[in-house]
Amino acid sequence: MRTTELVDGFRHSAPYVNAHRGKTFVVMLGGEAMVQPQFRAIINDVALLHSLGIRIVLVYGARPQIDAALELHGIAPAYHNGVRITDEDTLKVIKQVAGALQFDITARLSMSLSNTPMQGTQLNVVSGNFVIAQPLGVEDGVDFCLSGRVRRIDVNGLKHQLDSRGIVLMGPIAASVTGESFNLTAEEVATQVAVKLKADKMIGFSSQNGILDRNGEVIAELMPNDAQKIFAKMQEGGQACVGTLAFLKASIDACRNGVPRCHLVSYLEDGALLQELFSRDGIGTQIVTESAERLRRASIADIGGILNLIRPMEEQGILVRRSREQLEMEIEQFMVIERDGLVIGCAALYPFEEDNAGEFACLVVHPDYRDADRGSLLLKNIIGQARVRGYARLFALTTRSIHWFLEHGFELVEVEALPTKKKQLYNYQRRSKILALDLQ
Repeated sequence: MRTTELVDGFRHSAPYVNAHRGKTFVVMLGGEAMVQPQFRAIINDVALLHSLGIRIVLVYGARPQIDAALELHGIAPAYHNGVRITDEDTLKVIKQVAGALQFDITARLSMSLSNTPMQGTQLNVVSGNFVIAQPLGVEDGVDFCLSGRVRRIDVNGLKHQLDSRGIVLMGPIAASVTGESFNLTAEEVATQVAVKLKADKMIGFSSQNGILDRNGEVIAELMPNDAQKIFAKMQEGGQACVGTLAFLKASIDACRNGVPRCHLVSYLEDGALLQELFSRDGIGTQIVTESAERLRRASIADIGGILNLIRPMEEQGILVRRSREQLEMEIEQFMVIERDGLVIGCAALYPFEEDNAGEFACLVVHPDYRDADRGSLLLKNIIGQARVRGYARLFALTTRSIHWFLEHGFELVEVEALPTKKKQLYNYQRRSKILALDLQ
């Protein structure tokens, strides 16, 4: 029976379901996302995350809705350095808009109709005074009036609600210790909550699937410093969406203050949130404190991942079969490339000390990741190890990848060139080609 796409996708998403369970995500829904046809699907997907055991804080913004409401009331929006100036009349309108959106989102999360993704769900949506605000004050002689910033986050209160399996819903209005209400940006609220909660992820939405390069391709991963440079160019160009710019800046701040990963996905593409979180390569841009992919020495915990990589190659006769027991004994010789907890590449350096040589062996990269020259990365690491050990030569045996080794400086040699112990084990039936690299 042919494996269906549903089954295949479900199996591939399982490691991420396990990895995300019990983690805390801060999801920021800008006002732009809430006027899109996909808004209902996004809310359904947020509810799905909750059902999978993910702790959710949902922060909503209302920038376009507020501007539209102010226009209806004949109030001209006022800004200074990109920050809204909120007088009393403006705040009254903002309260009405924010309150209406809060009820709309709560209603969506309360839906439990048959034949919908929300069927059978019972979600507790909690809102409250988890944020204490303070006024922005005066800048360059301009009084921001009732525009504010976050002064304090009630971390214990948030954790209590999340521990009780509630979804916490937070908006852009917060009270101060004096009992006044202030208008905050949703990006700042989301950032401060993510930092103070030590959230595992902060997620935002834009009109595009993340940040695009010059060719219009999505940049899958950015470190904060690189993201800062892109932010500066986008801001200077003045062509980027205000919400996208705001979330990118918030992501940079969040990562620099300890949030491991911030994701930006499209509110126009159905299921973008799920594709980003439950597939190997995602679909949007993530800003990370360290790369999602790393090269490291293998451990016993990697046995299963390495076996999954090499078994298909062994079945095709490309690699010599290794038992689990053999692999456990040789695991210290292996290097692996890990991505999001999955082993996507491996290679080994077997020592032949008596001949002052090493063998580069068991090079495998997952089929989905063979376009970024990870094999060369593994080889470079193994060559470095061999040189540190003082080996004069590195050799390899292969039946399929002869040209790849030649391109990397290896030369074809005869069986007599092998170290003594390896020569005794050479399989003349396989007739593997032997290649050697001079390290001196």
